[in-house]
Amino acid sequence: MPYWGQLGLQDAASPVMTQLTEFHDHAMTILVMILTFVGFSLLSLMLNSFTTKTLTENPILESVWTVIPGLILLTLALPSLRLLYLMDEVMTPALTVKAIGNQWYWTYEYTDFNNMGGDSYMLATEDLSEKTPFRLLEVDNRLVLPCKTNIRMLITASDVMHSWTIPSLGVKVDAVPGRLNQVGLMITIPGVFYGQCSEICGANHSFMPIALEARSPEDFMKMIHENTTSS
Repeated sequence: MPYWGQLGLQDAASPVMTQLTEFHDHAMTILVMILTFVGFSLLSLMLNSFTTKTLTENPILESVWTVIPGLILLTLALPSLRLLYLMDEVMTPALTVKAIGNQWYWTYEYTDFNNMGGDSYMLATEDLSEKTPFRLLEVDNRLVLPCKTNIRMLITASDVMHSWTIPSLGVKVDAVPGRLNQVGLMITIPGVFYGQCSEICGANHSFMPIALEARSPEDFMKMIHENTTSS
């Protein structure tokens, strides 16, 4: 969960988000070092009264400030491209779940269990409780998924574009009418993770949150069995 005054990323709950956080820290370290060096150089030149005004060219210096930025860009580009590949890769899934964006709620279908599922609406403020205390984030039917399981999410929409986004899992996929987008998902720890539609989709765009509850595989299969037998 985010907290008041938070400046950094949310705690990672998936391998992809863990690597995204590491890449963010890596990039920020390089940026701070560049800013420190450039700032120090500018101050040194501004305060140095002996700086020559007749120097017109320096091939070695020009080569250095061309090669070094190129190497820095490589240290950013290579891990970035690797992450892009990993985010698009979908391993052999043990479970497939379909999320359908609607104005303004989500519909979930467990395609491996006869499309069992249902609609997920935001809870009104007067309906919040101790178990569901977060205003504008809680829903009446959470999406329940197992931990430590390769999951394939299929994302689409029934009317306009939406976006299925959960920051702590490093997931953000557009829901486009008439098209199926997919993303691989692996949740490392149990808990409840929140997100929101991240594509402006109409008047109630800010009132279609996402609440995902991660359980152990045993608890998940118990839930599936109970829902199957009751229906």
